[in-house]
Amino acid sequence: MAQAKTTPVKDNRTRILLVDDHAVVRFGIAQLINRQSDMVVCGEEEDAANALSAIAKVSPDLVTADISLKDSSGLELMRNIKAQYSKLPVLVVSAHDESIYAEIAFRAGALGYLMKQEALEKILTAIRRVLSGNIYVSDALAAKMLQQQIRGKVDIQESPVKGLSDRELEVFQLIGQWKKTSEIAHELHLSIKTIEYYREQIKRKLNLKNSSELTQHATSWVQRELPT
Repeated sequence: MAQAKTTPVKDNRTRILLVDDHAVVRFGIAQLINRQSDMVVCGEEEDAANALSAIAKVSPDLVTADISLKDSSGLELMRNIKAQYSKLPVLVVSAHDESIYAEIAFRAGALGYLMKQEALEKILTAIRRVLSGNIYVSDALAAKMLQQQIRGKVDIQESPVKGLSDRELEVFQLIGQWKKTSEIAHELHLSIKTIEYYREQIKRKLNLKNSSELTQHATSWVQRELPT
């Protein structure tokens, strides 16, 4: 008797690529996603270059990414995704302060911003909202953004780094991580002269006298903004 032919069942689950340089974070998020009947983690990466390669190979429906990745910039990854895969949504999951970085991430191409301390509680809601084409931010940030839009009100206690451009803030953060100018240039795919220009602009905007003050100020800010 001839055996009946079987047709492979198509997997219609939403495919999600996790990009974070902390394996514990990826593991926790993956556990939540893979428990859903309509979602599956299709890959995990810890740096921007491998993430872009993975997107080409596994064709995810959504990417979650941190602002800081292993030896690379999450913001740069988002810009590349926006340029190469304009319809691929990105949800930021990061420990970086949303009041400073969310707006920058949105300009880089993200559709949502979730703080890591809320990730396990809100990740599924954030993913579903972004997949539906909507923006996701915390209730607190949404209220602040709405207030600023309606009243034009600016928080007088806002961090002075808010006056930096997106690139300047990236450079400032990397300086605070004790990265050398050549290392910053390599990570951001810019020339050393360009990084030196940004350093001078940061010093001017923050009223810092020299490179030592810049390094000290940047280091202190990174330690406050990303407590260990």
